[in-house]
Amino acid sequence: MSETVVVGLSGGVDSSVAAVLLKEQGYNVIGLFMRNWDSSTNNDVLGNPTLNDEVCSQEVDFQDAEKVAKKIGIPIHRVDFIKEYWDNVFTYFLDEYKKGRTPNPDILCNKYIKFDAFVEHAKKFDADFIAMGHFAQVKIIDGTPTMFRGADDNKDQTYFLSQLTEVQLSKTLFPVGHLNKKEVRELAVKYDLPTKDKKDSTGICFIGERDFELFLSNYLPSKKGNMVTNSGKAISVHNGLMYYTIGQRKGLGIGGSNEFGNEPWFVIGKDLEKNELIVGQGFHHEVLYSDSCLIDDVNLINHDKFDNELIYTAKFRYRQKDTEVTIKHVGKELLITFLEDVRAVTPGQACVIYQGERCLGGGFIKEVYKNRELRKY
Repeated sequence: MSETVVVGLSGGVDSSVAAVLLKEQGYNVIGLFMRNWDSSTNNDVLGNPTLNDEVCSQEVDFQDAEKVAKKIGIPIHRVDFIKEYWDNVFTYFLDEYKKGRTPNPDILCNKYIKFDAFVEHAKKFDADFIAMGHFAQVKIIDGTPTMFRGADDNKDQTYFLSQLTEVQLSKTLFPVGHLNKKEVRELAVKYDLPTKDKKDSTGICFIGERDFELFLSNYLPSKKGNMVTNSGKAISVHNGLMYYTIGQRKGLGIGGSNEFGNEPWFVIGKDLEKNELIVGQGFHHEVLYSDSCLIDDVNLINHDKFDNELIYTAKFRYRQKDTEVTIKHVGKELLITFLEDVRAVTPGQACVIYQGERCLGGGFIKEVYKNRELRKY
């Protein structure tokens, strides 16, 4: 009797190819579409309509997932995780913005929804494994599941999977992890999948490509304040600190002037007490650079303790190049020291740690330092 795999069918090309590959390998494949947001009315979890009436693509995605399931001959089920998403992901998302930080909800979506609530639901089908269309790889090393980067460096998604546990990974398959995106597209054409020409999704999963400021204003009241230089001189007005992130250039609305010249402006800090957005000129503004950070909510994958004498690498944003670091345990937190200064390391974002191709897990950036002094991020 073949093993049963419940695959997350999102309506995208990656999960479509993952499903067909599993079936070709002889698994009993069941498709499961996750509905994490009330896209029909943009209601909140209590059923109250929000102010944003833009149409989400989630319904179209489900229709595409149904077409894929029919094409390859597998059953598909639809499950609502709206409350779970609100409780474990969206409230965190809002709380982080209230603190002036820049959150990454996709990481918690993987931790609490795709690899937790999804797993619990998959038990109803007596599943032996779950599967996702992520570009990552799981290998058994010395009897324990270990995560490695996807074969496609440009699409590797281990950054977003860094909060998964060994238990979660032990029952997870990533059927496209050993492929690059071109090969995935070619397989979609080979099997004539309905999603073969569908473009990749962008943006945060529940927001997509809609206006971010408008969406966020439905849940958090914005408060305008001054944009100030590092010396405290007010030069413009911001729309609300939550709309800006460290290193941002776009959307500041500051042009050239006789006083400051024409060099572009960037966000270099925030002062929550004064409700001030601190800006400076130049992509390489010195305040944007740091040499260490402290991370909390640490999750390590098949790894117990770091050797502070060894060189590891870390990413502080998705698709950012690896930075060589040393790592020191500070209680339950980790002090990450960079061998070279890094630009725009931002509180709230994830710091993900690697040893070669192996992902060791990571945590969330709590504080950022330069020469042991706390950056006002």
